[in-house]
Amino acid sequence: MASPSRRLQTKPVITCLKSVLLTYTFVFWVSGIVLLAVGVWGRVSLAVYFSLLDEKATNVPFVLVGAGTVVVLLGTFGCFATCRGSTWMLKLYAMLLSLIFLIVLVAAVVGFVFRHEIKTNFESNLNLALRDYNVTADRHSEAVDTIQRTLHCCGVQNYSDWERTEYFTQRGIPQSCCKSQDDCSEEDLKDPNKAKLKVFVDGCFFLVTSTMESKMSVVAGISFGIACFQLVGIILACCLSQYITNNQYEMV
Repeated sequence: MASPSRRLQTKPVITCLKSVLLTYTFVFWVSGIVLLAVGVWGRVSLAVYFSLLDEKATNVPFVLVGAGTVVVLLGTFGCFATCRGSTWMLKLYAMLLSLIFLIVLVAAVVGFVFRHEIKTNFESNLNLALRDYNVTADRHSEAVDTIQRTLHCCGVQNYSDWERTEYFTQRGIPQSCCKSQDDCSEEDLKDPNKAKLKVFVDGCFFLVTSTMESKMSVVAGISFGIACFQLVGIILACCLSQYITNNQYEMV
């Protein structure tokens, strides 16, 4: 049995660790809300770009929303475990934090490794969208129009890509490529020489990938920051669990 002075030294440490872990858990819980917000923002902000990617890529925002929900629930559990001072709950909390850390880390590595494949997939789908443009008035055609208007671009590599489409033989280059809707007649759009002066000449592929990379870097940065932040929680939970165990042992 440990001396009373030893136990008196241990209790303030436990109290301090509990306070720090509670503060951490609250911040961790808030980070879950941030992940939820980023997932929703990514879904809304990048929806038009995701529509031209395969189904796996479109699930990224939903993964973030799911991760945010898990973090919020885990943060609530961590707060309860800390207040109770239960060693097994604290160990379980640390294990779950470690699991989420590994999942986020693996997801980040996979995303980095396959980023070029995503670009290639997007370019292929954008070319297909141009080829089938306005034939069925589907969401891909609407996405092309939105991208061209928003980013002030035309075609995949440049405006001349439209000359190889069926739509061009019927109506010329789409109106969404026009610099000014008031000065862009169908006759001008059917003539490549005149159209060059009326439409945006730069292609959309480079602009879209640059925009997506800049926005996805924000998402990746926040996700990676939250993942690293979990290491603090793992250490704190393990330390508190160990101190509580030692304190219980010293009282025997």
